[in-house]
Amino acid sequence: QVHLVESGGGLVQAGGSLRLSCAASESTFSRYPMGWFRQAPRKEREFVARISRWSGGSTYYADSVKGRFTISRDNAKNTVYLQMNSLKYEDTALYYCAADESTEVSTTWGDYDYWGQGTQVTVSS
Repeated sequence: QVHLVESGGGLVQAGGSLRLSCAASESTFSRYPMGWFRQAPRKEREFVARISRWSGGSTYYADSVKGRFTISRDNAKNTVYLQMNSLKYEDTALYYCAADESTEVSTTWGDYDYWGQGTQVTVSS
């Protein structure tokens, strides 16, 4: 069981930046590939980014955030990050981090096993 807690959300103007953090309670954090997802009101939860188990490992991004967002992790701190630059109004959503017990790359939220409670990101236009 992995307990995940996101932080770093807030209100930002379009064009601004935020860095989200997700801290894991589990000392075996490095076993899990990690993902970020988001869900806007009246929309389905969607994939944002994924990173493999290793710091500096393979990363994957949704086309909508590629070039603007960067996922990274620090296994010594049991934390995964999402650096979000050039934010747009349409990035407004509740952002979740998730841990995947499988190393098979997935962008489907149903494949992830452990979830945080989410942190709200609101971008004003």
